[in-house]
Amino acid sequence: MVNERIVAERNPRYWDNAHTVINKVTYLPISSETADVNRYKAGEIDIVYTVPINQFAQLKKTMGDQLDVSPQLATYYYEFNTTRPPFNDPRVRRALNMALDKDIIAEKVLGQGQRPAWLISQPDIGGVKLHNPEYASWPREKRIAEAKKLLSEAGYNETHPLVFNLLYNTSESHQRIAIAASSMWKKNLGVEAKLQNQEWKTMLDAMHTHNFDAVRYAWIADYDDAATFLNNFRTGDSENTSQYSNPAYDEALRNAAKASDTTARGKFYQQAEDLLGQDVPAIPVYHYVRTHLVKPWVGGFMSDKLGYYYTKDMYIKKH
Repeated sequence: MVNERIVAERNPRYWDNAHTVINKVTYLPISSETADVNRYKAGEIDIVYTVPINQFAQLKKTMGDQLDVSPQLATYYYEFNTTRPPFNDPRVRRALNMALDKDIIAEKVLGQGQRPAWLISQPDIGGVKLHNPEYASWPREKRIAEAKKLLSEAGYNETHPLVFNLLYNTSESHQRIAIAASSMWKKNLGVEAKLQNQEWKTMLDAMHTHNFDAVRYAWIADYDDAATFLNNFRTGDSENTSQYSNPAYDEALRNAAKASDTTARGKFYQQAEDLLGQDVPAIPVYHYVRTHLVKPWVGGFMSDKLGYYYTKDMYIKKH
């Protein structure tokens, strides 16, 4: 039923039908994470796909045996429109990146096991280990001092503060993170980030028509390789809504695509990440975990690092 439910039934022609147990699954499109959890508690839902961050600690105490937390190849970031002021100046972009306390966002605002992010891809992906930019290891005070210096060089100060709009799609979690980020920028740099929320489709339209200053976005890996993240920032790529363009970056990715082994490919991916750390078309905020609530009678549930789980592997226990 349109906008109400999707019902999927077992396919007898499926190649592994003999080992499939569940005959029917009903998927419910619920826009509110809180409503989703409430229906789960009421016994109306067997699996919740996302747990609200403001309920996680309590749910861990009261329903910890039903909580599933799995690492995911996905990165949450704030993307800049690099072709119009104020973010056509890389100094401004670098300043905001350095002044964002990602440890607090990952560990305090979220607190579900997310990792602070300094890379657009992942530190360990596709058999390659990538390293954070040098400034990621600096003490917080040193990063903030450098951020203030960069903003000053770009012409922003107490009498002429940086003001911009930060767009995010409607979500309790995105709002919570945006409030935290804007507070950090205000406290550390005197920057005013005006928060704007839009429905998902409206936000995507704003991104693809380049009608934004900065926008919350994320990328969930399509496959286990850094290219799934990094290709989105190539010159002219359809997903490159930041309009970032650096010939050296494009060349690094071309070389990675031609590399004959993992070691060589990793070298070029590191070059690409180093350039993103320097140019900052987007601020990596955190690397995801996937949180689910799963009823005790659902067996065979397992989420992989791409965030997928398969109904064919599940079954219902007697209860």
